[in-house]
This record gives sequence, C-alpha cells and structure tokens, in this order.
Amino acid sequence: MEGQFTIGPLAQASGVNVQTVRYYEQIGLMPAPHRSEGNQRLYSKTHVDRLAFIRHARDLGFSLNDVRELLELQDKPDMSCAEADQIASQHLGEVNRKILRLQALQTELSRMVDQCAGGAISNCRVIEILSDHTECVTEHTP
Repeated sequence: MEGQFTIGPLAQASGVNVQTVRYYEQIGLMPAPHRSEGNQRLYSKTHVDRLAFIRHARDLGFSLNDVRELLELQDKPDMSCAEADQIASQHLGEVNRKILRLQALQTELSRMVDQCAGGAISNCRVIEILSDHTECVTEHTP
C-alpha cells in the first residue's frame, strides 16, 4: 500500500528509533496507527510528519509536556498562535537561564584551571577549590 509504513521504515523516515515510536504512542503523543489484517501497525505520512515535529521540538529542548501542548495547538490551525508563542518564550527564558549558569561554570572552571600550577596534589588549586566551595568567586549552582 502506497503511503503506508511499518514501524521500522517509519522510524527511519522520521529519524527516531522504533522504541521511541512505541513510547510516543504509549504516552499519547502519536495517534494509534491503523492495523493490517495481520495486526501489523501501518503508519501514514501524517505519522512521519508528526514524528518529525516531535523530534525537532525535542532537539530544541522542549519538554514532552510542551510538545504535547504544541501538538494540540497544531491540531487546531485556526486558533491564535499566542499560546504557542508563550510556550516558546517560556522555553527561551529557561534556555537563557541555563546559558547564564553555564557561563558562570565556565568562568569558575577556567579560573580553577588557570590557578593550578601543575605541581603535587597536596598543592593543587583544583582540588582545594573543589574541597571548599567558599573558594569559588561565581555562583554556579544548578
């Protein structure tokens, strides 16, 4: 049948593995596929497109809950996109906060490495700083 895929070709076409397809079905991100007379799952191009959407959203770091909400919005094409914008804006805020934390980590680790003279462990600045958090000059807790 043209336009129908079994799970292996579906996974390959969408860039996810078979276990991921099954998981997304189990948690309701993917609609149930049609079944053949032999009870084999048969997926359509719509399934491929939906998996591609999910994969892209996950690659951009959206949570599964965010993906679920975005998929629900996608299924209502005449709605305002304000809610989708809000989800993306909240995610962007989280990404910006992570970047700031990572920059603080980078600063602290660079300082730690730069202060290490490469001598004995008993005089190692890396070990000293890791042993005493008050030696840190930046706030870098997760």
